[in-house]
Amino acid sequence: MNQNQSIQQFKADFFKALSHPMRIRILEVLSEGEQNVNELQVILGSEGSAVSQQLAVLRAKNLVNSVKEGTTVVYSLRDPLIKDLLDVAKQIFNNHLIESISLLEGINKEI
Repeated sequence: MNQNQSIQQFKADFFKALSHPMRIRILEVLSEGEQNVNELQVILGSEGSAVSQQLAVLRAKNLVNSVKEGTTVVYSLRDPLIKDLLDVAKQIFNNHLIESISLLEGINKEI
């Protein structure tokens, strides 16, 4: 596998890890600061097994760090650029939303 293929494979695996809404939400929460599983459960309004399962995927793909503090495991973003990526994704969503609204307004004017 050459370097370009390696980078493409990394990107594909990276975006697969982002392909679940709860994983995205976990990353958004962690972009604001480190949290333990119990804190994430409360913030997400989800049960522990679901949160732990998604954290396991994020850990396996090296998107989050975990540090054991006593009996608690604290999670944080492995790379702060993930926050920037999520912000860009939100901007792209907003751009699509603006385009859709403009299109609908144009249709309404024709009616």
